[in-house]
Amino acid sequence: MSQEAFDISRSLRDNIERVVLGKPDIVQLLVTSLLAGEHVLLEDVPGVGKTLAAKALAQSIQGSFSRLQFTPDLLPSDITGSMLYRSDTREFEFSPGPIFANVILADEINRAPPRTQSALLEAMSEGRVSIDGTTHPLPKPFIVVATQNPFEFEGTYSLPESQLDRFLLRTSIGYPARDIEREVLRSHRMGEPVDQLQAVAPVDRILAAQAMVRNVRFDDSLADYLLDIVEATRAHDGFQVGVSTRGALSFYRGCQARAITESRDFVTPDDIKALAVPSLSHRVLPEGIFQGASRVAVETQLSDLLQQIPVPV
Repeated sequence: MSQEAFDISRSLRDNIERVVLGKPDIVQLLVTSLLAGEHVLLEDVPGVGKTLAAKALAQSIQGSFSRLQFTPDLLPSDITGSMLYRSDTREFEFSPGPIFANVILADEINRAPPRTQSALLEAMSEGRVSIDGTTHPLPKPFIVVATQNPFEFEGTYSLPESQLDRFLLRTSIGYPARDIEREVLRSHRMGEPVDQLQAVAPVDRILAAQAMVRNVRFDDSLADYLLDIVEATRAHDGFQVGVSTRGALSFYRGCQARAITESRDFVTPDDIKALAVPSLSHRVLPEGIFQGASRVAVETQLSDLLQQIPVPV
């Protein structure tokens, strides 16, 4: 395993932690998603740093960044782009939308109607968009950092399970500790520190690190441990639907990426245990009508389930 992947991971984490203060676990999850080549959903109340974290990740990469503010009147073409008629050539020409960027901040993603969600789903799952029968590939690397407020329901649309399944991780940031919040007040007196961040990772190095993730060793006993967790969600009385095979594969890839962020070329049980809840909580359907809205309840059930499964020695 090349040292380059370890170095790029450490550089990204150090750079992001300059502005995302007191949240090393969140920063590690963001870098893990990037190295795995998958997407992340930040679900929390407004004002705790969801947008800041996404911008810090984007600023750390020498690539392009787009912010999509989702609203009920947002159209698919507002995201993907459209065909425009040029009077000089008398031909239609494709005008790319903001989705054509390396890092996408999908702010308040649950405010977009289902038709717009479908356009984003294709981009997230296939890495491309289709306009008038023509397929247009998206730039690489490509990562969507989506945010949503779990406590606001008016004017929102629940994300379909098929779209939730495209997110590698779902997590919340939470309120900072008092001393960290005091430091936030001090550091923001003269403006936004995230605007001063310098890129530390060229796109080609990110792509090389993503390729190295697939070479991280995953012992057969640990693969069985991962599958034990997945199968337990399918048999659990508290879940109507367990984790799918696609979810298991995403979980597997996330563990490989997390190993890189820990400067290892092999997966350990700690990688699996650390990613189990953020990787699987949005991929299970809990019993009961009202329980589905409670992320905390699902995460608690998963944590309890994890304690019951023997860890390989």
